[in-house]
Amino acid sequence: MIQPTFLLVGAFFVSWYLQRHFARRKENPAGLPLPPGPKGYPIIGNILNLPTWKAWQVYDEWFKIYGDMVYLDVMGQGLLILGSQRRTYDLFEKRSSNYSDRPGMPMLGLMGYDYVMGVYPYGSWWRRHRRAFHDFFHPNVIARHGPIQTATSRAFLRNLLESPEDFFSLIRLAFASTVMKIAYGLDVKEMNDPYVSNVEKAMHGLSEGGDPGKFLVNLLPSMKHIPSWFPGASWKRMAESFAALNKKVADAPFELVKKQIVRVPPPSIFSSTLIEGLADRTDLNREEEERISRDICALAYFAGADTTVSSVQSFFLAMCLYQEVQKKAQAELDNVLKGRLPEFKDRPFLPYINALIMETLRWQPIAPLGVPHMATNSDSYGGFFIPKGTIVMGNIWTILHDPENYDKPEEYNPERFLTKDGKLKSDVYIPGTAAFGFGRRVCAGRFLSDTSLFSTIAHVLSVYDIRPGLDDDGREIQIKPEITSGAISYPVPFKCRIIPRSKAAENLIRESEFID
Repeated sequence: MIQPTFLLVGAFFVSWYLQRHFARRKENPAGLPLPPGPKGYPIIGNILNLPTWKAWQVYDEWFKIYGDMVYLDVMGQGLLILGSQRRTYDLFEKRSSNYSDRPGMPMLGLMGYDYVMGVYPYGSWWRRHRRAFHDFFHPNVIARHGPIQTATSRAFLRNLLESPEDFFSLIRLAFASTVMKIAYGLDVKEMNDPYVSNVEKAMHGLSEGGDPGKFLVNLLPSMKHIPSWFPGASWKRMAESFAALNKKVADAPFELVKKQIVRVPPPSIFSSTLIEGLADRTDLNREEEERISRDICALAYFAGADTTVSSVQSFFLAMCLYQEVQKKAQAELDNVLKGRLPEFKDRPFLPYINALIMETLRWQPIAPLGVPHMATNSDSYGGFFIPKGTIVMGNIWTILHDPENYDKPEEYNPERFLTKDGKLKSDVYIPGTAAFGFGRRVCAGRFLSDTSLFSTIAHVLSVYDIRPGLDDDGREIQIKPEITSGAISYPVPFKCRIIPRSKAAENLIRESEFID
């Protein structure tokens, strides 16, 4: 005998399915088909097809079968993956008014990431955050952070001299130092600094919680009401742990700066500038503006540092694998620097270094699937129907490995961006166009990341050789260019040797602390 509960559940799903079916027909009077994709099942759709590990690789294979638009239906939630530069430009740029929203990410909300502007819905709250952040990091003011970036790049050189085997963690320390100094005026000397360790854990959580398809609650928001004690709800307990951590990340350093301002004149950092600006606000405006100020200070790390960490780790990987590229970059630096360390004023005279940075962003994209967008309203495009609320993602990995734009895309070759006479090409798709996101939701910290990449890469190659590590028999280890899965991807840890290029280079590293 059929239990009443099963009948009730069955009736609910039938009712929901019919309601969705007729709503779609009303929104799509022309009867356009949905974009192609793998065949799903009634009610549950493509939930069994949804990849949870390196999804960009699965989608890349699907593009070869279905074309450069792949549509999935996960229990009524549409998911559209775009696999070409043309598709992302058409939707995220030309139709940005309809594709600048973010889908609800309940898991991130449960984890306490309500201060991360990148996941906000498109609207006035996002615009106010974006405007405040832009004031301190747009191209016309980014140079004011140059002295801090240069100092941390040179500290990085010295740290590599002392502990080259720790280069992975030293990369993180370098960018933690840069951002914490710019945002809060804090001097970070080691990775076990409590502020930095908290942010590092929070960054890991953001990558996990923002990984599309990893947590079912992001596709079935009603699951957020499941209590943490419920069997199988370990994800809910994880979220509660991260929520407590994120409160520390957003509050602790900001409160420290507020207390310091009371006692001593504030340093020239953007948190103190924001805090001082709150004095003229009304009670209501002050509360909201303080929240925005607190949010964007915490966001500085997320907007620039971690994406930069990923790219610099990929740079070290590339230098191990492509020694000829390294030699050409060093030759250009030697010709311009004449035995000194690089400065930002040298950048216009270093086209090969600039091409190398572009190739690093292309070869191993920071966020292979980008951050999801959402269709605010139903739309028709390319003869297909895109329902309202569809999650739309650009597969950055596929776009930056498109053989139509990049010959032999699996190879690391900065010269693809250079003319025969060594100048930067103007007719090639610049990787940063995709690597930092699309349209109105492009990464706000991209200019800080770009200048940090230049400073770090130029400093390292000017004084160090980077080579593969050695095995127990003294032979070079064969390194495979593998990356992790997640919203932000990193190279799988590998061993390398970081050796001063000469005695003069070693002396320059040691003296760098005293060079103005």
